Amino acid sequence: MRVARKALLYLLLCLVGLSTVFPFLWMVSTSFKTMNEVFSIRPNFIPRNLFTDKMWDNYQTILVKHNFLRYVQNSLFVATTAAFGQLVACSLSGFAFARMKFAGKEILFGMLLATLMIPVEVTIIPEYLIMLKLGWYNTFLPLIVPSMLVGSFGTFLFRSFFENIPTTLEDAAFIDGVNSWQMFYKIFLPNAKPAIASLFIIAFMNNWNDLLRPVIYLDSEHLWTATMGLMQFKGNYGTQWHLLLTGSVISVIPLIAVYIAMQRYFVEGMLGSGMKG
Repeated sequence: MRVARKALLYLLLCLVGLSTVFPFLWMVSTSFKTMNEVFSIRPNFIPRNLFTDKMWDNYQTILVKHNFLRYVQNSLFVATTAAFGQLVACSLSGFAFARMKFAGKEILFGMLLATLMIPVEVTIIPEYLIMLKLGWYNTFLPLIVPSMLVGSFGTFLFRSFFENIPTTLEDAAFIDGVNSWQMFYKIFLPNAKPAIASLFIIAFMNNWNDLLRPVIYLDSEHLWTATMGLMQFKGNYGTQWHLLLTGSVISVIPLIAVYIAMQRYFVEGMLGSGMKG
């Protein structure tokens, strides 16, 4: 009975996992198909051009003809820069809210968390006017700077993590004569690898998948991001699904690579790992 229950549980997990992975596998399969195959009456999971000379035609088309590799490079620059900037800002503010004493700390932190309930669409118009005044239109700065400065979730994440570090470690460091800045980057930051990895992955994904700001601020085609590059395969009268999904496969690869590189720390962060006192 116990073995049967466990086998049923594993079968259920396999079915859930397959249902999750299948759309991605279908996307990869479609990236090797022609337009006629995509709309065939009897859809085939295995493309006809697989392991033939025309297998990589879709990838060559979007990388060479549509300059998609340039868009991926732009997205990598924007997402990586914004994620690192958010790490710096959020780790500093999280440390201040967790370990430093100043007037109105709880009120300020509550006001900061309240901004999580404000959607981007509410602030995008005044933000756009500010960017025009600064002369940042048609540059990467409007995509990077707001993401670096608006880090309510990241501040909350680092504050929660830093509060779990034992006070005895902090007291011992103060006895050794370290100041607040040294306390931050020598004691707290090295112990915050799970929080750093978690926030970097989340910030990287959010900036990589962003479409609203690139559409509003970027005019020159050589500055387009991957999300804007994918939009060129959708028209008013039809969609080139084979090219759209080929570009989607390429745009997903950096996300998978970042997650695999930081998976161990990310899982620790999601489980609330940290030093507790």
